[in-house]
Amino acid sequence: THTMRIITMDVKQFLMIVILLSLCYQVLTERDFYKILGVNRDASTKQIKKAYRSLAMKYHPDKNPDPDSQTKFHDINEAYEVLSDDEKREVYNRYGEEGLKKNQGHHHGSDIFSSFFGGSFGFRFGQADDGHREIPRGGTITMDLEVSLADLYIGQTINIARFKPVAQAATGTRKCNCRMEMKTIPLGPGRFQMVQQEACDECPNIKYENEETILEVEIEPGMEDGYQYPFVSEGEPHIDGEPGDLILVIRQKRNAVFQRRGDDLYTNVTISLRDALVGFEMDITHLDRHKVHIVREKITWPGAVVMKQGEGMPNYENNLKRGNLYITFDVNFPRGTFEDQDKEDIIRVLEQESSQKPYNGL
Repeated sequence: THTMRIITMDVKQFLMIVILLSLCYQVLTERDFYKILGVNRDASTKQIKKAYRSLAMKYHPDKNPDPDSQTKFHDINEAYEVLSDDEKREVYNRYGEEGLKKNQGHHHGSDIFSSFFGGSFGFRFGQADDGHREIPRGGTITMDLEVSLADLYIGQTINIARFKPVAQAATGTRKCNCRMEMKTIPLGPGRFQMVQQEACDECPNIKYENEETILEVEIEPGMEDGYQYPFVSEGEPHIDGEPGDLILVIRQKRNAVFQRRGDDLYTNVTISLRDALVGFEMDITHLDRHKVHIVREKITWPGAVVMKQGEGMPNYENNLKRGNLYITFDVNFPRGTFEDQDKEDIIRVLEQESSQKPYNGL
């Protein structure tokens, strides 16, 4: 009995050690989804989405030849699936990845990519490669998308109607998957010739019909002119492969008041000669309709520049940082002539000697 008690205690201790080691292993092997996406634990959904878009395009196996890209791409998709969902994110924050597995399974990584970008690159996780033949792709469509400076300042979601050719079943068959193969032709006893000829498969016939789809373009604050916004598999179709990509190039519309240079904004204000001499007070309506207050108590000469710090564009990478607003003043001089008495009064008030000095101002 004493021996059995010792054995029972040893078994219990062994089981406890096994459980502790198992828990330690889970902790050590669990992935940090925040680290995978390169965001902080308090990151907003917008920041998570932005990080995912950048990383998914960078590590997609069809675009990145690195052997490790498939694993990284899979982790990125799993991280985005969890952190972009409020309920899953809360479970993950409390119980980690193991808690998620107990609650529900993950979707496939490639499905998340497809739903986010509108299609797939032709890479199929866990599927055969069909002889490692490269999948043909349709042409890439590049289009300009005009966006107002106000939308680039505030941020906006734009919906675009896209009429996309979609394959539909048709009667009959067609040649498909054509390739060049070597064929041996006998020429006589002990003689033969090898020639190259085209070999094709028989596939069901298809026809293309235009279907309307709505593409959602998220204009983020601080985006710059020339930014490329990709929609994977929304380009030209390929009858034996996958569609190409659609790339929207952000083009900033001309603004009537402001000009953008990087994160800084520039504008010109024309004032009267009276305002230039005695001072003035005014408001400039900004892109989001807030007022920028300007006070000048001293003389303002033509070409004078006033800088308003932090009143420029938000920085695209960090919206907490903003550029400056530079205001250049032009002076509207009165036309016509003055009476002699008026001229004398002006000379007396200005207390300036007559002066002319030629110089190279170019």
